[in-house]
Amino acid sequence: MDLFDSPSRVLLILLAAAGYAFAAIAMKLIAQSGTTQPVLFLLAAFFIVIVLTEVQLLRHMELSNVYIAILAAETLMILAYAVWAGEDLSTRELAGGGLVLVGIALAGA
Repeated sequence: MDLFDSPSRVLLILLAAAGYAFAAIAMKLIAQSGTTQPVLFLLAAFFIVIVLTEVQLLRHMELSNVYIAILAAETLMILAYAVWAGEDLSTRELAGGGLVLVGIALAGA
């Protein structure tokens, strides 16, 4: 994978993954609170940043590599948030997250 050819690519992948992770967390918070209006505008802004970030990455990397790298980083961020937020993650769910990461690593190899 040509991901590590440039530190800026790693930063862009982390930025895109953080955007997707933030969007997932924001949707969870919206579902819990019932407040949608202010967060929707923030989500729209994040999606614009994500799209521009991915376009920049796709100028230098293959789509499959970009997708795999972002998915791996996003998975780690969401799992870290779930643990930090005190969500009840069973051993099975943590193992499933680990299997997803192993699968992503195999697909990207």
